[in-house]
Formats: sequence, C-alpha cells, structure tokens
Amino acid sequence: MSMRRAAVLGKPIAHSLSPVIHNAGYAAAGLSAWSYTAIECVESELADLVAGLGPEWAGLSLTMPLKEAALTVAEAVSPVAAAIGAANTLVRGERGWHADNTDAPGMVAALAPAGVTAAAEVAVLGAGGTARAALAAARDLGARVTVYARRRAAIARLEPVAEALGVELTGADWVEAAKCADAEVVISTVPKGAADGLAEEVRWRPGSVLFDALYDPWPTPLAAAAAAAGCPVVSGLDLLLAQAVLQFERFTGRPAPVESMRAALIAARS
Repeated sequence: MSMRRAAVLGKPIAHSLSPVIHNAGYAAAGLSAWSYTAIECVESELADLVAGLGPEWAGLSLTMPLKEAALTVAEAVSPVAAAIGAANTLVRGERGWHADNTDAPGMVAALAPAGVTAAAEVAVLGAGGTARAALAAARDLGARVTVYARRRAAIARLEPVAEALGVELTGADWVEAAKCADAEVVISTVPKGAADGLAEEVRWRPGSVLFDALYDPWPTPLAAAAAAAGCPVVSGLDLLLAQAVLQFERFTGRPAPVESMRAALIAARS
C-alpha cells in the first residue's frame, strides 16, 4: 500500500485545525495509507516547496498568506479561483497541480443547514480576501450583493471580481452597516472586534441569517445578538469543516465521512 500525503501550508500554521479534520476523515474512511500535516511556509518559499514534493503528495490546503501565490504555481486554475483571484486548494493531477477554491462553495454548503439554498440579496461586511469568496457564494445563491466597508478603495478592488463572477455589486459606507439585516443573508468577513459595534445597532428581521466567518472567540457579539433575535447563525467553524470536506473529496476521490470529521473538529475545540 503506497503512502499518500496532504498538508496545510501557511504562516502561522501551528494553530490550524485542518490536520485534525482531515486525519479524522482518513481514519473513518479506512484510508490508513493517508496522512495530513501542517507545514509553515511563506509566499517566497511556496514555488520551491511545491516543486520538491514527491509523487506521494495528493493535495495541499493553502491559508494566509499563500492563497494568491497558489495560483502562480499551478498548471491549471479553476474558473472560481481565477475569478476570485485566490486558491485555497492545490490538487495533484496527471498534468500537474490544479488550483481551486473551496471557500466559496464551502460557504454555500455551510448555509444550507440554516435553510439557505437561494437568496435575492446578500450583505457582506468587509471587503478583504474572504469577501471575494463571499461574492462567489452569493453568485451561487443567485443573489445581488451590497458590501459595507470603511474604505471605498477596497470595495473598488472587488468590482472586477464581481464582474468576472457576474454578480451585481453595490458598495456602501461602513456607517450604514446597521442596514445589513435588510438582506436575507449577512456574511461578516471582518477581523475580530471590527463588527462588535454593530451588535447593538442591527435590527435583525425574522428570516435573516448571519454567517460570521470568525470562530475564535465565539460567539462574537454580532453572532450573539443575531441568535438572541432568533436568527440562524453560521460560524467560521462551519465554513472550516465545509471547505475541508470538499478538499478531502478532491484529494482522495472518495465521499467524505462528514460526521466523523465534524465530531473531531468539535472535540478539538472543546
């Protein structure tokens, strides 16, 4: 039985829960020859690292600061990764490495248990890298998007992404962010603490769903306020699991044992 390997790359990486999730999946699926590790790597090291990997390597997960650099080391790039301008997944194929992005479909998958399979409007808080994936998720939900951000320049950088995805994008100033709950789905992509001030300002309406991409600390004040108002809340842990499930299936070619992977993640966080 030949060994098969995969890993998550980034810096810092010691905190990553990806090895816990993937290795639990391998164990549950009976893939005893598979292993998944964490490797510290910065942008300047990525090309040489990938070039030096042997044939036993099946896939790589990419986190900060490697998601844009991943596109440059791949022989092929998926349409969604190209449109977003970032890849969190490299899959080894017969013709080399294929760059993909499972963050966007992972968002869609994570929203489904909250009852969201389609939406007319999505509000996105923040205009950074995760907001790009949120635009792709909104496209898959059939939604138009309003992005609330402090810097208009950041919103402007999202416009080519929206155009490539075919998403109708409206930019709004952060001072108007309390209006976000007018949308069916609110996706918060801002760093820890950045949306705390909105917790007392947003008037959640019945049926709104909050997707807060953070998971540490949890719940965030915004998530706690939405939950207290009776709104379904999706967390960054839900996204971490969903995108890992998609990576597992791309790496192994097998259905992922989702519940075993979920149980391992919950245990690691408890």
